[in-house]
Amino acid sequence: MPLCPRCEHQVKPTDLVCSRCRLQLKAHGHPSIELHQTSTGEILCKTCAYDADDTCTFPQRPHAQTCTLYQSITAEAEREKGQVRSPVSPPPSLGLIWQRYRVWIILLAIFGISLLITVF
Repeated sequence: MPLCPRCEHQVKPTDLVCSRCRLQLKAHGHPSIELHQTSTGEILCKTCAYDADDTCTFPQRPHAQTCTLYQSITAEAEREKGQVRSPVSPPPSLGLIWQRYRVWIILLAIFGISLLITVF
């Protein structure tokens, strides 16, 4: 579970506000819009990849302390080097495939059996 940047209290990934210190965790009241913010009052733009390549359109640039667009320069560099790998999901097991597509597998089997009966 993620931690609140201000009080280090554990919060749910969908929490909009920290229950202990009332710090806003998500932007615009939407649980899927991350709100990146500094806890020490430093500026995010100094370490942001969008500011580095001059593609940032955030109105508070270059003095933003909270940002919804923030991407760390070091994370971008590590991703380019291949040090940070995106999580790869394992291939689905036969049980999972059977559970998801049970009806289609049965219909395909009935169709195949009936096709074999008509040919032979």
